[in-house]
Amino acid sequence: MPQSNSSDVADVIVVGAGVVGAACAYYAARSGLSVTVVDRGPVAGGTTGAGEGNLLVSDKGPGPELELALLSTRLWREMEDGVPAASEYEPKGGLVVASSGAAMDALRHFARAQATAGVTAHEIEADRLREKEPHLAPGLAGGFHYPQDAQVQPALAAARLLRASGARVRTGSEVTAVLTGPGGEVRGVRTPGGDLHAPHVVNAAGTWGGELARLAGGDLPVLPRRGFVLVTEPLPRVVRHKVYAADYVADVASDSAALQTSAVVEGTPAGPVLIGASRERVGFDRTLSVEALRRLAQGATALFPLLAGVRATRAYAGFRPYLPDHLPAIGADPRVPGLLHACGHEGAGIGLAPATGLIVARLLTGAEPPLDVKPFDPGRFPAAA
Repeated sequence: MPQSNSSDVADVIVVGAGVVGAACAYYAARSGLSVTVVDRGPVAGGTTGAGEGNLLVSDKGPGPELELALLSTRLWREMEDGVPAASEYEPKGGLVVASSGAAMDALRHFARAQATAGVTAHEIEADRLREKEPHLAPGLAGGFHYPQDAQVQPALAAARLLRASGARVRTGSEVTAVLTGPGGEVRGVRTPGGDLHAPHVVNAAGTWGGELARLAGGDLPVLPRRGFVLVTEPLPRVVRHKVYAADYVADVASDSAALQTSAVVEGTPAGPVLIGASRERVGFDRTLSVEALRRLAQGATALFPLLAGVRATRAYAGFRPYLPDHLPAIGADPRVPGLLHACGHEGAGIGLAPATGLIVARLLTGAEPPLDVKPFDPGRFPAAA
């Protein structure tokens, strides 16, 4: 049996080099732990690289996910000030618009509830919407501006956090087994390049989080939820905020496996406009859906008519790691000592990454978590029969 060298041993192995795994590595290293990060592909090669980089509180009602988002909002700002290298962090705010009086009433009710939980939202009357977004379609009933919403370039953010963590990063190295001791406790992971040893493994494998849990002898019902993004040619800054229609919130919370789309439009510092959002459960099928892209284009041009004359240069698909109750799994596996989960964030992982990483680091070191972690307990799901 080959002997381990020092580069094969760490305090914690993080499986997944997306933004959640990078945040776990960053905060674990800041807590004094030695960290190795392993990924089957490149940095940000999964859900992170296919995301829009949204850091949102506007789409979350009062509850555990909003608490996680508000903490992450603060942590993203702190990291932007304290971590070198740009991630295109842009605190541009969000604008949620209503097409009818009934939709506007629903937005008011939603914003009032959010305000009790610490969200800042400003009502924008219909005749003032174009002060925020000059190119919006006429005839909208009004909207709400959320100044706490922001955006990052997700792949840059993941790379920046990994670099700042000082973790050993092994990309292109698939985990084929989780090593365990005689009592079932985690001892490390096996890869084609050799065994890596640590008393703790963090499952930040995104849509593959269920597979990694099973390799370790655990169970987590993570499913992929496919989404497409349309990307336009570079433009002057014609969309100032993240702008989306009020029905987006309901679509995010839906359990339907069928194709759903809602208009989400935002500009980027580099010029292209990003157009979403779609969601459907079709396994890991990457087949381009003409119907999904047609609906995205239709929704975007309904909000911003000038986009009808703009060329879409590409479209890409990604898979969001979906759990049945729409909350991520963050914490210790109840059946596998030493295994912690940090996955199942669906489309909110980029926004929720810093708080997730901080929680994981606190749990690894025995410190008090920054908020109540019971709602994210991985043991809340019954074991598969």
